[in-house]
Amino acid sequence: MPVTLAADAPGATAMPFLRGDALSARFGLCHSGGGTNCVVDGDTFWFQGEKYRIADIDTPETHPARCAEEAALGEAATDRLQQWLNDGAFTLESAGRDADRYGRKLRVPTRGGESVGSVLVDEGLARPWEGRRRPWC
Repeated sequence: MPVTLAADAPGATAMPFLRGDALSARFGLCHSGGGTNCVVDGDTFWFQGEKYRIADIDTPETHPARCAEEAALGEAATDRLQQWLNDGAFTLESAGRDADRYGRKLRVPTRGGESVGSVLVDEGLARPWEGRRRPWC
């Protein structure tokens, strides 16, 4: 089975994982500014010095949350994304557009062909991206 690396992940290590998942790192939480490998919130993370926005979902805001319920759900989504990224190798799939208006790379992280977005949606921590944000409060 061929192993492919995402073109936007310089220096990624190719390893023979099932279905070509070949990217991995140890992710912490971003506390301010950028990072190398850290999670900002439930749909944004830094990987190898690049900032990524998960293109297929919307998660509650954490910086700042608009109500206590959004804050709690946003924290849970952030923690779950960190756990998922640390659970093993993944792939960053193209989402059609390269970047959003904030310069974040738009990608769909997958493992074994399943999007992390679908995992977060199934767990009630996100909703599918509809082209715009909607309030969580």
